[in-house]
Amino acid sequence: MPDPSSVANSGVVSPSVRDVVKAYVGLTKPRIIELLLITTVPVMFLAAGGVPGLGVVAATLVGGILASGSANTINCVLDRDIDEQMRRTRRRPLPRHAVSPRSATIFGVVLGVLATLELGFFVNWLSSILALVANLFYVFGYTMLLKRRTVQNIVWGGIAGCFPTLIGWTAVTNSLAWTPIVLFGVVFFWTPPHTWSLAMRYREDYASVDVPMLPVVATPVQTARQIMAYSVVMVITSIALWPVADTGVVYPVAAVILGVVFLREARNLLRRAHTGADGAALRPMRLFHFSNIYLALLFIAAAIDPLLR
Repeated sequence: MPDPSSVANSGVVSPSVRDVVKAYVGLTKPRIIELLLITTVPVMFLAAGGVPGLGVVAATLVGGILASGSANTINCVLDRDIDEQMRRTRRRPLPRHAVSPRSATIFGVVLGVLATLELGFFVNWLSSILALVANLFYVFGYTMLLKRRTVQNIVWGGIAGCFPTLIGWTAVTNSLAWTPIVLFGVVFFWTPPHTWSLAMRYREDYASVDVPMLPVVATPVQTARQIMAYSVVMVITSIALWPVADTGVVYPVAAVILGVVFLREARNLLRRAHTGADGAALRPMRLFHFSNIYLALLFIAAAIDPLLR
């Protein structure tokens, strides 16, 4: 039997239950889940033409959290080698060895199965299938195929993050329509400016692990021009929802105001790039942080609009 004093002096400390739970929650990337839910619930208000049933909202939220958590966990497993080297991600659970890759994989698969069944039985099977397709595309399409191979990684890989607009709509209607497809497009064109602005700040991180994000393979001016182009198309697409969904005045006014501010931030980023600024001097995080605010407020406006009519 080992001497208790030798065990105490060995320096090995068993993690507490709280630490273990925190590590598993960290694998799901809660901040990303928040963004996905922001694009799910407001669409349900649009689909219902008012307040949707609280039961279906709750069931959709639970399924969405499980589905997103599953995809993010598997992503952490597959990317653990580069996460360990990047400054921005080295404190994630797997690089810190707070969770083993095997345990994380099992956790991710279980979450995915639960999400599919929960959405299927408590919402509808169309929403369940859409969530499953989004997860599979994120894991196999983005993480395994695109991320480390092409500069277009986030453009096409970002499609997975657009599916909540479809899931929110089908959860209420059990069918698809042009309204959620337009909102799908908004998120699609929003993703590159959002991600590339972050990648401009952490360019050296991505370069060190050979992930060809646009800021790694292009100059700041070229990247800022691409961000500006996608931003313009995003704003146009957001305004297109007005005639497509026949919204009231609240949504288009919000879309125009938010779009103008977004384009101003993108233009300012391009101007700083033209002056020769690089890295932190470009202040790309201004656009990154506002992109989160933009998406949240735009979708909130979409949810409020039918309530005022």
